[in-house]
Amino acid sequence: MATTGTLRPVTLPNGMDAYHQIRRWIVEGRLRPGERLVEQRLAEELELSRTPIREALRMLQSEGLVRFEPNRGARVRSLTVADIDDLYELRGRLEGMAAELAAVRATPDQLDRLTAADADFAAAAQAASGGDLEAIRAVFHQNDVFHLTVLEAAHHERLTQVLIRTVDHTLVFQAFRHYDAAGMTRSVVFHGLIAEAIRRGDAPRAGRLVHEHVLQGRDQLLAVMAGGNSVDALYDEPPARGAAAHEST
Repeated sequence: MATTGTLRPVTLPNGMDAYHQIRRWIVEGRLRPGERLVEQRLAEELELSRTPIREALRMLQSEGLVRFEPNRGARVRSLTVADIDDLYELRGRLEGMAAELAAVRATPDQLDRLTAADADFAAAAQAASGGDLEAIRAVFHQNDVFHLTVLEAAHHERLTQVLIRTVDHTLVFQAFRHYDAAGMTRSVVFHGLIAEAIRRGDAPRAGRLVHEHVLQGRDQLLAVMAGGNSVDALYDEPPARGAAAHEST
């Protein structure tokens, strides 16, 4: 499968930096699902030896983004519609539980940081109306901050460990790439409602809102795929902003 875009050479000093760069390429779709990851080619692109590349790929394997096949090497993991359904249903239930716990366990400092994360996400979403890649990266980052703040406020270590492995950042990023203005606004509204429910200590409402919020993200992805069983459409260029609204993540 051909690589999307041009992988620009970057001088990186170690395997950890190689991990971050290859992970970004996977999350942003420059390396597509099912694409073979050739160590020598990646080493040349990143101006490194193959050893740190191999270390980076093993780290990505432990994160679930890369799979190794016997006698075939590494590939970006593939996903089907069924995989997306399963991932988002599990994520929705787990994050709903986290929000319920956050509503009764959050400290004043965590509530303040949740309020700040809500405002920062809203500002990033507004700035991303044109679909610029750097702006989408900012939305993606602020979304991560918001959800991780909810998770931290839940004060549940095992739940945190499971959720970190459950959230598929590649899918989240691609969903944001395809949001139109209405979808982005809807995401902002849900973040605000979730933050308010947690601040008020309304655990049932916080849990329901998060579950619905996550499943709307799933619906956005499925709408882009238009009922097909291939995720390739998620990595194609999205329509111009202002097209028909979709649900948000």
